[in-house]
Order: sequence, then structure tokens, then C-alpha cells
Amino acid sequence: MQLGQSQQIQAILGHAEIRSALPRVQRGIEREALRITKEGRLSVAMHPEQTLGATLTHPLITTDYAEALLEFITPVSRSVQETLAQLRDVHRVTYGAIGSERLWPLSMPCYVNEVSDIRLAQYGNSHIGRMKRVYRQGLTLRYGAVMQTIAGVHYNFSVNDALWPALAAYYGERNTVDFRSAQYFALIRNFKRFAWVIPYFFGASPILCSSFIRHSDVDLNLQPMGNGLVGLPYATSLRMSDLGYTNREQAELGITYNSLDDYVAGLRRAVFTPSKKFASLGVHENDNWRQLSANILQIENEFYAPIRPKQIANSGETPTQALERGGVEYIEVRSLDVNPFSEVGITETQMRFIDLFLLYCLLSESPELDFEGQVATEKQLSTVVLRGREPGLCLTDSSGVRSLVERLAALFEALLPIAQVLDTGEDSNVYQHALAELKPAINDPEQTLSGQLLKHFNNASCAANNPGMVWADQYRDQLLNSAFEYYSEDDFERMRKESLAKKKDIEEGSKGSFEQFIADYFTQAQIKKMRAE
Repeated sequence: MQLGQSQQIQAILGHAEIRSALPRVQRGIEREALRITKEGRLSVAMHPEQTLGATLTHPLITTDYAEALLEFITPVSRSVQETLAQLRDVHRVTYGAIGSERLWPLSMPCYVNEVSDIRLAQYGNSHIGRMKRVYRQGLTLRYGAVMQTIAGVHYNFSVNDALWPALAAYYGERNTVDFRSAQYFALIRNFKRFAWVIPYFFGASPILCSSFIRHSDVDLNLQPMGNGLVGLPYATSLRMSDLGYTNREQAELGITYNSLDDYVAGLRRAVFTPSKKFASLGVHENDNWRQLSANILQIENEFYAPIRPKQIANSGETPTQALERGGVEYIEVRSLDVNPFSEVGITETQMRFIDLFLLYCLLSESPELDFEGQVATEKQLSTVVLRGREPGLCLTDSSGVRSLVERLAALFEALLPIAQVLDTGEDSNVYQHALAELKPAINDPEQTLSGQLLKHFNNASCAANNPGMVWADQYRDQLLNSAFEYYSEDDFERMRKESLAKKKDIEEGSKGSFEQFIADYFTQAQIKKMRAE
């Protein structure tokens, strides 16, 4: 498939049932944010469980890999404005609970003094809480503790159920779990082909604090950028480079996205394939656990990818078992940097564009993508991550060598009719406005997030005038001094109490040894689930 070939999309949009169902997309946000001190240092304080709730069981507020790395999760919603209001409220209640601390508004961390300052996330004394902690201990040993401080934004996306029978009729297929999963995997393959589009517009980590490099063994030949910063002159998202989460042994697994069954088999194989490198780290001695296993992946979540197929898991299910049972329910885009120009890390314009882009990937032709072809798409992504704003940059794929500008212009032409359909479900032309707002950045890379960010940091007169700290202070004051919009204080108090009570119940229900719990987990993880209809 080539960018700009919109004939199929136009044909699909010609069907009234599809046009009617298309605007009702659903999304949710997972925003990570690092807690920092008012001096701009990584917080070493424990998560304020008693005032915010238990990270193991709270529906909206948890931690990611580090104790200081908060993660905010919004529920599924059809309204972009509703999702942003929910996200602002979660930030408001969090600011009220962390005292003088701030939330770092960038993906790459603030000043990291000692690795010992990076504390592993804690989830209590239950077996499942301890498993989550040991998993993170394994990540620390495998990839280094500094990785635990990188933040991102995940975008969870699904189409409305009403779209599936209309699409199935168009393709002459039955509306089954397998059909829906196949369409989502087609979306994923196209996303892989054009994943570079996201860091081009929304990459916001072209530079980082030099203290990060002291704790990393990855050499990207980063250049001094002034005021204690390093980076690359045309980079867009160093978070998405080898400085971020990588597992070179995963490349040997050949995991592809041509079908749900192939994907699940590949992921399960990774969880049960021994790694000599990781075996040398040791797993556990008596009750002293270093990692969950010595395999290429400890658990499936360790598979790093810019996009994932997802299904909500039942109790006791692994992610792949949930996919086997119920097929793909939604997809998770994981390639977004935290947007420093937003108080919640993402904007309405970004969300509208991602909706359009994902629907383009869903509605376009999507031939199978073998592993060699997939590697080629990853090289394209890496090129834009490291050199995306370089004048005259060209990318090569099956359509030949074409400039990035030409490819983006063709993409926007193909996105316009989708935007027009989505705007029929809105009060104004918000999707078309999103395209119009982003379009100037096609020919002027300095209008991308990475270009704007570099301009702000270049204009900072000294390290003490760090724009990151300016934004951190501004957003804290802005949200602390504004009213709740979607939730109420009573809502958050109820969630806090319920999360603490649920955590206590889980701890009291943890029976037997932790070693047996882990053994049982991996025994169950090998069981293939039957597909439900």
C-alpha cells in the first residue's frame, strides 16, 4: 500500500452504514508522569498511598516501573473533551496529595543524581503485588534502572461495535470475533508501515539531561546542546530510540502481525524461550528473587512495541490468553511522547489526529507484512526518530524513495474525507481543524513538537531557567487552582477507600508460597484458550 492511495477509503465511505458508525470511536488515555522535587530532582518519596489510594487496585491512579513514575488511566469514552476533563481531574487530585512535588512535563527524566534514587514501584505484600515488584526488579537488571524513569502517553482506541457488521457486509464476511481481530491486525500492520508519522509530529524528546547518559551504555553520538543537555539537531523522539526500552534478543523471535494466532504463538514462545544472557543474572535464591524467569521475556508486557492488540483479561488470564479467548477488543498506541505544551501531556488536536490516522490504517488495504518487511518499517521509524526534521529527508519503502514531505502531503489528502465523516458527529469541524492546525508542520519541521521544544530550550538563558521546571510550576498552579470538571472530591475519596480495602483483601487472600504462586502462573500461562463467539 502507498500513502495517498485513497480509492478504497472513498469506496468504503460511500456506504451509509459505515459513515453512520464511523464517528463513534472510543478512546482512553494512559499518561505517565514522573514526580520531582521543587528543585527539579527525582523524588525519592514513596507513593502517597494513604492520600491517593493503593496503586495495586486504584482504577485511575497507579505507578509504572518506578515508585516516582505515576500512571493516570482514563476509562473508555466516546468524547475527547470528556477524556481530557477526566485526565485534568486526576492530575488535580494528585497535585493535592503530593505536597510541594511537581510532575515533570517531559518524557525523558529530569536530573538523575544516583541510580539508588530510582526506587522500584511497590504494590504491597500480596503474591500479585510482589510479582509486579519482582518483574520490575528484573527490568532493572536487564536494562538498567534509569530506564524506569522514562515517561510516555498510551492511546487506547477502538471503533464502535456498530461499525463491524457494516464493514463485514462490505467485505462479504461474517461479523465474527475472528473478522474483527483480523481487521485490527490489518490496522496494526499499516500502523507499523507508517509509525514514523507519530514521532514526526508529536515526538518531544530531541534532547535530554546529560545525567541520563551517565547511566546508559547506549551510544548514539549525542551532541552537547547547552545547559547540561545533550541531543541530536534533527531528532524528534529519543525516547523511541535505543535509549528507551529495547531487547535485542526479541528481534530473533520473528514476531509478526499477520494474524492473531501467529502473534500469540510468537509472544508465548518469547515468554518460554531461555536466554543465556538473562540466565546469567540469576532468578532467585531461596526467597530472594531477582527476576521472574531467565527467559527472553519475563512476562508478555516486556515485549516492547509501538502498538499492541489488547483484550481485557479475566482473572487469572495472561494478555495472550485474553486475546485467544475474546479476540482483539482495542489497540494501544505506545509511541507518544509526553507533550510538554499540555498540562496533561496530550492535546485535543493530537487525539483527533490519532483517531484519523488509526481509521486510515483500518480502512486502507493492508497486505501481510513478513518479518523482513517489518524490520524495514522499524528502520524507517528509527530514521525519523533520530533525523526526522532533517531538510530533504527521504524514506524508502515498496513505493520507492520519496521525500518525507511528499509522503505527509499524500497522507493528509487521504485523511481529509475521513475527517469530514467524523465531523458529522461533532458540533463543528474539529477533525478538519486538527488537520489544518498540523499541516504547516509538513513543510516547516520547526512547527513540530520537537522543533518547538528545541526553540524553548535554546532560548533559555541558563540551566536555572529550565523550561521543564517553568512548565511544571505553571501546570501545578493552574490545576490546583481550578475546579473539578468530571469527577468530584467524593468520587476520589470513594476510589481511595475502595482501593485500600481491595488491596487488603488481596493480601489476606494470598495463600501458600510465592515460589508456588509463580510456578502456577507460568503453568497456567501455557494453556491455550478457546475462542469465544
